[in-house]
Amino acid sequence: MTTKTPLPAARTPEAPLGRVGPPSGGVGGSRAFALLLVITGAAGLLAAWVITLDKFKLLEDPDFTPGCSLNPVVSCGNIMKSEQASAFGFPNPMLGIAAYAVVICVGMSLLARARFPRWYWLTLNAGMLFGVGFCTWLMYQSLYEINSLCLWCCLAWAATITMFWYVTSFNVRNGLLPAPAGLRTFLGEFTWVFPVLHVGIIGMLILTRWWDFWTS
Repeated sequence: MTTKTPLPAARTPEAPLGRVGPPSGGVGGSRAFALLLVITGAAGLLAAWVITLDKFKLLEDPDFTPGCSLNPVVSCGNIMKSEQASAFGFPNPMLGIAAYAVVICVGMSLLARARFPRWYWLTLNAGMLFGVGFCTWLMYQSLYEINSLCLWCCLAWAATITMFWYVTSFNVRNGLLPAPAGLRTFLGEFTWVFPVLHVGIIGMLILTRWWDFWTS
């Protein structure tokens, strides 16, 4: 009597939208998601690095004018000289250098097909939530207290907002964060809506804050 060898079970696709709980053995991300983390992390790191270098030059020479100080509104120097620029007792971009480097490492690990447990993804998400909250505070201070805008800061804000929404979407779609099935399905197709809307609101605030200057 001949017995048939059972066929191997088909692989379960990553992050099916119908799954409610996280899988065992950790969760990995797609190549596109990994590249997004690498690119946004690199953009934020570049901004933080340039601001840090200019801050050191400003400490050495109080008359130094950063290259991104273009006019009375777009004036990185005013931002760097403010108390808010050292909210934790040291220049804010130094915190960004460490944080964005971590994001790049996560993205590179995903490109190497790494898989991380639920606590890792939630910790990353919490760190990005803090980053978005801190950026929101800095935006308010920049627009309504310091009354100046820093282009490199704007790049860091956009990078932080984008990575936050995509990591949050990733965690929701993979069941790492509880959410209704409808929201998981929506995020599977339209994650881009949230960062675009978020950045668009900031752009409108910047436009209206200095409307007379932009239109003069």
